[in-house]
Amino acid sequence: MAEIEDIVLIYMEDDPVSFARIEDIVPDHKKDWYQIRLLMLQVPLQIVTWILKADYIDGEVFSMNGKSMRLEKVVAPVVYGEYEKEPETPPEDGNDSQSLESDDPSEKNQGNIISFSKRKNRKDGQGQ
Repeated sequence: MAEIEDIVLIYMEDDPVSFARIEDIVPDHKKDWYQIRLLMLQVPLQIVTWILKADYIDGEVFSMNGKSMRLEKVVAPVVYGEYEKEPETPPEDGNDSQSLESDDPSEKNQGNIISFSKRKNRKDGQGQ
């Protein structure tokens, strides 16, 4: 079942209509039903509470005002190589020189860091 803080994509009539974050899930007074509080990720932000069965929270189709609805948990895509895990044990000599150096050319040419204050002074004619 989708859990608190999960992002879900809401479908209406098989068309995606909005993203929402699950803020809370609490049992309803009706057996096997839950009150699910959603933060609708749209402008303006809005919080709604829907009363759904666990199956509906898990992605089964349900009806709301005569329209078929469905929630789909959003899983962020994995980008390999973008974030490397740190080694679980420190190197024997205490230095981790390999983490600072990379053979990947895209990591070597990261560009220059420009101070905003120097850039502003240069525009005003006060800098270099």
